Amino acid sequence: MTAAESREGYQRSRFKHWTVGAGCKVTGGQWYSYYDGKTLTQPSGLDIDHMVPLAEAWDSGASQWSPGRRKAYANDLGDERSLVAVTARSNRSKADQDPAQWQPQLADARCTYTTDWVATKLRWDLSVGKAERQALRELAAGCGQEKVEYESAD
Repeated sequence: MTAAESREGYQRSRFKHWTVGAGCKVTGGQWYSYYDGKTLTQPSGLDIDHMVPLAEAWDSGASQWSPGRRKAYANDLGDERSLVAVTARSNRSKADQDPAQWQPQLADARCTYTTDWVATKLRWDLSVGKAERQALRELAAGCGQEKVEYESAD
């Protein structure tokens, strides 16, 4: 659904996030940041990215949600596309932007990013803005016959 978006009243603190396991700490491993094609072995170089940023979710309908639903969104482990481990640099360059303003540096990542974005918006019944919709259409045009499958968060 296309709708006008508004950031009015947004505060990151309205999304209680990172509620997974008190004292939980990653100490080692290997992570592939698909936004920029980098493989990391130090967790300090990673950020966990909300596929659809909290501010964008707010703009797209989360402003009307209960605090419990916003908490569920911010900590969504029910779909691996909702929270993505990426380089801190790529996450910070993305910030709160939608696909009309930001796309992954790595061209090969753009189809995955597009399907993950759309699946997350559909999963949480979030609207899209006009420019965002146009950017998604342009991205999807170069992706062939990608299917977007999702399970509603409700």
